[in-house]
Amino acid sequence: MNLVRMLGGGVLLASLSLLSGCSTYPNWLPSTGPSRAQVEEGGHGSSKTEPAIQLVRVDDNVARQLLAHRKHGDFVGVFGTSVAEGPIAVGPGDGIEVSVWEAPPAMLFGGRAGSAAGSMVPPPQMVVLPEQMVGQDGSINVPFVGHVLVSGHDPAWIERTITQGLEGKANQPQVLVRVMRNTTATVTVVGEVSANIRMPLTAQGERLLDALAAAGGAKQPVDKTTLQITRGNVVQSLPLETIIRDPAQNIQLKSGDVITAIYKPLSFTVLGATGKNEEMAFEVQGISLAQAMARAGGLDDTRADAKAIFIFRFEDKDALQWKNPPTTTPEGKVPVIYQVDLKDPGSFFVAQGFPMDDKDVMYISNSPGAEVNKFISIMVNASAPLVDAAILKQSGL
Repeated sequence: MNLVRMLGGGVLLASLSLLSGCSTYPNWLPSTGPSRAQVEEGGHGSSKTEPAIQLVRVDDNVARQLLAHRKHGDFVGVFGTSVAEGPIAVGPGDGIEVSVWEAPPAMLFGGRAGSAAGSMVPPPQMVVLPEQMVGQDGSINVPFVGHVLVSGHDPAWIERTITQGLEGKANQPQVLVRVMRNTTATVTVVGEVSANIRMPLTAQGERLLDALAAAGGAKQPVDKTTLQITRGNVVQSLPLETIIRDPAQNIQLKSGDVITAIYKPLSFTVLGATGKNEEMAFEVQGISLAQAMARAGGLDDTRADAKAIFIFRFEDKDALQWKNPPTTTPEGKVPVIYQVDLKDPGSFFVAQGFPMDDKDVMYISNSPGAEVNKFISIMVNASAPLVDAAILKQSGL
């Protein structure tokens, strides 16, 4: 038995000698991914003056910066809160109806009308001109006035202009202009809605949720729907649930806006020493790192290194104040590894405020102790035939 003990002790000493002085473990050792030391070393990139990957240790300041960056991307921050005042201006393609009243005796529109019963004052004369479409040149034609440029003006301005054109020709003229068909001051609603529509805007000032309601509402659940507004060359998106919870984001629409309801499942991938390794979906409203770890089944207590929770992400260039000049991808994104140390009790508060992004990869490294156990187990298994042979020899078999 002394020989067996010597062999076992030799295996253990050999294992420890192989591991001593090494910051990382042998490449041939089975592993689901890099160790904490390997990730930290990789975060320095190939050049210390211009790292390819940013390694950011997550604290309260980092979490606040990321949350502030996302808030600047809301509808109020991008489009502002200005509200259009006054009636909607007409444009080419709109249908306009012009009505003219003329005090008696009428000189232009109609002959003298008979007085009402018992009245010595004849009634005013009125004529309703046929509905006209505003031409491509932005004008309409009014008898005895000619072409009137109406594009870009509201009905009240058009009424005053036509009245001025009739002065001296009609007897005390009064004009009423109505927009019968609004084809220019509209917004378009498409995507995951019950009906794709073009909704006319009115002087009331329709808002985002008004347009969604006019389209019959979203076809997908609220927590899985994103609303996107395209205004000119500016495009911005927000979860529908955020707009409902924050009335300020229900902004007033402008002519030409395009509202798109998008059903886009969001997900992150979890790997390493957790309860389960898989791709996990989450709501468009977003989840925190703490929620993500819980959905992954938490850390594996027998394997996980609590100091080595890493989130791999392509981040916006202006999301953080980088310690080193960042290297960006062709799409303008910065490759970042966020590191969280759960050995620090305060990090659990930080994890509640750290937002997860779509396509994030969360990786938890194995602890050094787990790697040592794995290494020793391999060495013991490899030496088992020698021990067996020694036992047989000592037994005289």
